[in-house]
Amino acid sequence: MTNSPTLRHPHSVTANRHRLLRRIGTFASYAGLSLVALLFLFPFFWMVSNAVRSNEEVMAVPVRILPEVYQWGNFVEALVSLPFGIFLLNSVIVACGVTAIVIVVSCLSAYAFARLKFPCREGMLLTYLSTLMIPQVMLVIPLFLVVSKLGWINTYHGMILPVAFSSFGTFLLRQFILGIPKDLDEAAMMDGASRLRILVTVIVPLAMPAIGLLALFTFIAQWKSFLWPLIATSGIEKATLPLGLTLFQTQQGTAWNYIMAGATISMVPGVILAIVLQRVIYKGISVSSGFGGR
Repeated sequence: MTNSPTLRHPHSVTANRHRLLRRIGTFASYAGLSLVALLFLFPFFWMVSNAVRSNEEVMAVPVRILPEVYQWGNFVEALVSLPFGIFLLNSVIVACGVTAIVIVVSCLSAYAFARLKFPCREGMLLTYLSTLMIPQVMLVIPLFLVVSKLGWINTYHGMILPVAFSSFGTFLLRQFILGIPKDLDEAAMMDGASRLRILVTVIVPLAMPAIGLLALFTFIAQWKSFLWPLIATSGIEKATLPLGLTLFQTQQGTAWNYIMAGATISMVPGVILAIVLQRVIYKGISVSSGFGGR
């Protein structure tokens, strides 16, 4: 009497079934992730697509996914129609200035909250972190009044200093520092190192993933910032890229193709920075997710 394959090899059939289910699950996961990625990337694709159209085609109905005629000269026109170099320089100065100050202040405050013991430390930390719940628009008028009284309107320091302090950066670096063994601090103290030297030579090198992540977030946030530069400047000599792009909106109409071309160009520094810091970003996300210690 001949037994069926199922009866002769039950373990093999079960293993094949599990292998098939794993492959189906993997395929479904990749398909879902690809769909989500396409949904996130579509706005950027649409921006670039409108950047190489004529303005009439941008406003045409029905909408075409791809332009009928590619006008690559829109990028050149966007650069030469406005003082794009001035806007780019102002954006670089403001974004880099804010990023540098945020990193320095966040490192110092995070080390103090993570390592130093002083009265009301936890209460001060909670009070400092509670500022994250205050919307930026509520701070615009008080900040403007202070900057105006100091005579800082339309200056670089007036655009940089009021927004150069981040409680989020303090929290992020504090959580990372809490995961660094205190034995390293004690060993450095035994060698005669001061607190500042320990921070610079021990903590900062180990915290570079979190610092790189904070630098990227801060730089991109300031690079695309619109509200505070609009309030703190008057005229185009200190205008940043987001403000400069609004000059394509005139009483005669809006040159949407030039705005999209300028927006595409303005994305390049952030994309380059993200590519350069790619490994740092991945490592920073994995090791400084906010659950490093108490």
